[in-house]
Amino acid sequence: MAKTNDWDKTFPKSDKVNIEKVHFKNRYGIELTGDLYIPKEKSEAKMPAIAICGPFGAVKEQASGLYAQTLAERGFITLAFDPSFTGESGGEPRNVASPDINTEDFSAAVDYLSIREDVNPERIGILGICGFGGFGLNAAAMDTRIKATVASTMYDMTRVSANGYFDSMDENARYALKESLNKQRTEDYKTGSYAKAAGLPDKLTGEEPQFVQDYYGYYKTKRGFHPRSINSNGNWNTTSTLSLINMPILAYSGEIRNAVLIIHGEKAHSKYFSEDAFKKLKGDNKELLIVPDANHVDLYDNMEKIPFDKIAEFFQTNLK
Repeated sequence: MAKTNDWDKTFPKSDKVNIEKVHFKNRYGIELTGDLYIPKEKSEAKMPAIAICGPFGAVKEQASGLYAQTLAERGFITLAFDPSFTGESGGEPRNVASPDINTEDFSAAVDYLSIREDVNPERIGILGICGFGGFGLNAAAMDTRIKATVASTMYDMTRVSANGYFDSMDENARYALKESLNKQRTEDYKTGSYAKAAGLPDKLTGEEPQFVQDYYGYYKTKRGFHPRSINSNGNWNTTSTLSLINMPILAYSGEIRNAVLIIHGEKAHSKYFSEDAFKKLKGDNKELLIVPDANHVDLYDNMEKIPFDKIAEFFQTNLK
């Protein structure tokens, strides 16, 4: 594990960047916390910048920080941040997700970067990992200040919440789910607390689906465990799913005019999210890259699988 007394990330610290803790508020008044990575050898007064978030249920000390540090080494100012209600960011109750607020979190990061003296506000991109790949595409459809977007190993959290994995849930099953969740709302209000959804198991039996074993191998072991990460050491609130069911975030993704790069692993159980999201995009500045022999979590931290050369080239080209 990379963490030491003065380094709380799950990856080794680079000697090529400076890192500082920053705080900024979104439009709902929630204060977000991020780690800002700045190249020690800055190439120009005003630089291109990238806001980075994800995976869903992770914290900035995990995959998003690794992406941020690596891209900062390549000449970008990068901001890895915790989304609302999670990690070191504010918002109550804790461990709740919102398709609206989590999309807004990306735009709030753009707000912060836009007014920094060392950032060119016309050269800002975003990068979303896993569930925040979907929220990132939604932000790019709304926020025209975002000049380039990368979605890596993306989930559409609204689709999987409404339809189940591989769209296996029909209308009747969805109705039954909503009945259960709304019953839980009543109980939560009655008790003044929030029931917790099932998370990753504390131990594997070997009978779990392969993708659950892959998640365990990242979040529950020294490879990627972090105490503030919901997926490592906590649970989402059960009723978080309600808003995700009812608000499809990719409804207007076909209207994104700026550049988009979608990256997914060839062997990822979730690959269909990226393939279908890409089909909706229009224009000749959109690209889908499938990484050979990579599963979903390989694109969290496997430096031999994550195509950082391609990602850096994409941002260099589209954040001119």
